Amino acid sequence: MSASPEQVVRAWVDAFNAGNVDALEQLYAEDAVNHQVAYDPLHGRSAIRALFEREFARARMVCVIENLFVDGDRAILEWSDPLGLRGCGIFHVADGRIVHQRGYFDKLSFYRAQGLPLEKALEE
Repeated sequence: MSASPEQVVRAWVDAFNAGNVDALEQLYAEDAVNHQVAYDPLHGRSAIRALFEREFARARMVCVIENLFVDGDRAILEWSDPLGLRGCGIFHVADGRIVHQRGYFDKLSFYRAQGLPLEKALEE
């Protein structure tokens, strides 16, 4: 039996907080889409992996579960982090893997909280 959407999202949070790109990659279907709305959608597991490699190299990110709602094959994650950021992720899970993820967060607040140059945020 494959993992439920709740189990997959909880595993995703654990892997994310550990900065474990290998574990994160395995949670996605080969042809998954990850669309963080502040950026263009990423298509495919390798593109999603590259995103996590890049982001973990430049920032220490932590995901604290505020609420986790499940409806059928979808899970909605409301999250915060210790720096005061807040956001929401919607995960579509099929056969125990993420097939589509959409995330909402404020890009400029992320850059400010992480001490990253704001000019770069405006270029991306």
